[in-house]
Amino acid sequence: MNRPLVSRRDVHRRALALALMPWLSAAAQAQLLQGSPSGNGLRWQVDPFGLGVASGQPQPGSVVLWTRLRISEADAALKTQSVLVVCEVFADAALRQPVRQWRVQTDPSRGHSVHVLASGLRPGRPYWYRFVCGNAISPVGRARTSPAADEAVARLRMGLASCQHYEQGYFAAHREMAQSDLDLVLFVGDYIYESSNPQYMLRKHQGGVPKLLEEYRERHAQYKSDADLQACHAAHTWVMTWDDHEVVNDYANDLDHQFTDPQLFLRRRAAAYQAYFEHMPLRLGPDPVNGSQMRIHDRMAWGKLVDLWTLDCRQYRDHQACLDPNRGGGRVVVGCDALSDPARSMLGAAQEQWLTEGLTRSTRRWKLVAQSTQMSSSGVNTPLGRSAFTDGWDGYPQARARLLGTVAQAGVSNVLMLGGDVHMNVAAQLRVQANDERSPVVASEIVTTSVTSRGLGEKLLAQIRESNPDILHARSDERGYTVLDVRPEGVAAEFRTTPNPAQTDGVFRSQGQWVVRAGVPGLQKA
Repeated sequence: MNRPLVSRRDVHRRALALALMPWLSAAAQAQLLQGSPSGNGLRWQVDPFGLGVASGQPQPGSVVLWTRLRISEADAALKTQSVLVVCEVFADAALRQPVRQWRVQTDPSRGHSVHVLASGLRPGRPYWYRFVCGNAISPVGRARTSPAADEAVARLRMGLASCQHYEQGYFAAHREMAQSDLDLVLFVGDYIYESSNPQYMLRKHQGGVPKLLEEYRERHAQYKSDADLQACHAAHTWVMTWDDHEVVNDYANDLDHQFTDPQLFLRRRAAAYQAYFEHMPLRLGPDPVNGSQMRIHDRMAWGKLVDLWTLDCRQYRDHQACLDPNRGGGRVVVGCDALSDPARSMLGAAQEQWLTEGLTRSTRRWKLVAQSTQMSSSGVNTPLGRSAFTDGWDGYPQARARLLGTVAQAGVSNVLMLGGDVHMNVAAQLRVQANDERSPVVASEIVTTSVTSRGLGEKLLAQIRESNPDILHARSDERGYTVLDVRPEGVAAEFRTTPNPAQTDGVFRSQGQWVVRAGVPGLQKA
């Protein structure tokens, strides 16, 4: 939404109204109004910082700081120009202790986005930051660096979230996370949706289905204009990966559900990846030589307490097995021989090897693996055999068995898989042979429900529960997020939910709480 840049008092009032700074003192708000030298004489007619600010990918001495200038028609002459933006970092919420300042040029080729790798910072502490461009000053954000690699950390508290279809509900989960005591927000996919479903529409996407760069930019900008989402980004540092809807539903590597020519589809994927980078606090963008490639998988340590991997389950995977010749993507199959092919991979060979080496060599207390979907089996037993949904891990059972087999054979302890995608809360045990009591539990799984996206019907979910004794908890009737409290002695997971559909004034409660004890694979009810 465009807002006239009438005065700094209006900027101040807007920041208060959106509750972007619930942790910011009155002194800091006063300091914000004083501004700082921007290095240029731009006079904005409309506030260019309407998409907010964000931080992400923390390291012990650095964190990525982000914003994107949203240039209105009133300032149309600047749309084609390179613009100087100043990023300021402070050691205190009152903004009285400046730490460092960066001056960054941004231009139309990157959608006037700004990515600052704020380095030279101290480990394991909060910082406050803002951006200045001419007479415009951004809201203030709060970022956090990760602890030193050798620090004996007592705790990591995260919010786990995914699947926020703008049309199907409001981002009340982000409002509650913004007001919560969290070290990080971990988002595991479907940040935007390219599609619509009029049956469940509470508010409307602008424009049609995006396929071009400018269309993906507009979709991201609409999501980023949400006040609750802005508040959550301003309040917490994020760690992220993607799933399919950031590009198109059920895409697998270079194949979409319409069997579009791969070269044509990869051009669309390149546009989607660039728009994603332009709107997220990420260190790396699309490959300069091949824009349809972009590394999103990563590994982050939190002192001696946690190794956290974020996986890419889309870009490198094999196509779904037993495809319907009339419509690609995932589907439910029975008797698909291709599922037993050991060569098929969800992650691709290189990423599989990278993860395997990381898991087996990790010396940290907890190994958290964040990926986009449910790893435990969710097939249904039928008279014709067991069903499998080919877009999820059930469609790549040999790859799943390899990963869990590595955990078992190498004796890797304290492994917790984290996921989203399926629009339901799931707590499950993970075995090399799913649902076979003779196969020991080697890891645990927590899957968070969607922020807004509608879940499965209860009839189908009851069949899934009955056919999968490894699933200890599964509910798809509520929306929300999950709080993960990681300590040396154990991990506690609390499903925080509100009734479907998520409303602007949604009230959250605890749907269930589960714990994993150090040295004891598997979940226990709290």
